[in-house]
Amino acid sequence: MKEISSNPKNFAVFDGDLDSDWEERLSQASALGVDTEAMGLIHGRDRLCLVQICDQSDNVVCIRIQQGQTHAPKLKALMENPSIEKVFHFARFDVAALASGLKIEVQPIFCTKLASRLARTYSPRHGLKELMIDLLGIELDKRSQSSDWGKVEELTDVQLAYAANDARYLLPAREILEKMLRREERWSLAKRCFQCIPVFAELDQKRFTQIFEH
Repeated sequence: MKEISSNPKNFAVFDGDLDSDWEERLSQASALGVDTEAMGLIHGRDRLCLVQICDQSDNVVCIRIQQGQTHAPKLKALMENPSIEKVFHFARFDVAALASGLKIEVQPIFCTKLASRLARTYSPRHGLKELMIDLLGIELDKRSQSSDWGKVEELTDVQLAYAANDARYLLPAREILEKMLRREERWSLAKRCFQCIPVFAELDQKRFTQIFEH
């Protein structure tokens, strides 16, 4: 295991939306690692505060979402681009947060947590930290996980580094998980699960729970 010490190839922080240069850069990618930070876990009550994106060349951008903001046109175009796969860990939450906060309908989607549950049946641990240790030998520093993300103008370097790292390693983890899923003949099932994520995200936004139970 190793502590993360290296910096992204390029790193930028924006208020409200991407700029044109970063939109163009990221739109060239075939896949993007994406993560979000919010004030809490209840959509509609707890606002979206930060969106982090990383491409395959380790270019990372953090977008600070302002209080009361309801749209980010460049980010929306990127997240809804059908030719770019968006890779999340527990996509159900992030997809719902982006829809609730910015009216973004993310597609297509890969979820490393779902993939882990389908592929890594030898382990009961599917959190991002445990997944990165197992697949990449990287130990993420999660000390800033539960912190005040609402002070978007005053986010510390430690918070931004934490946020960036949660997006930076999703793409290499995704590649390993796809190989495992194909090997275990679960790739087709995984893809169908990923297609269901927006439905579950919408149910979460509308506070429907346990509707599939008898």
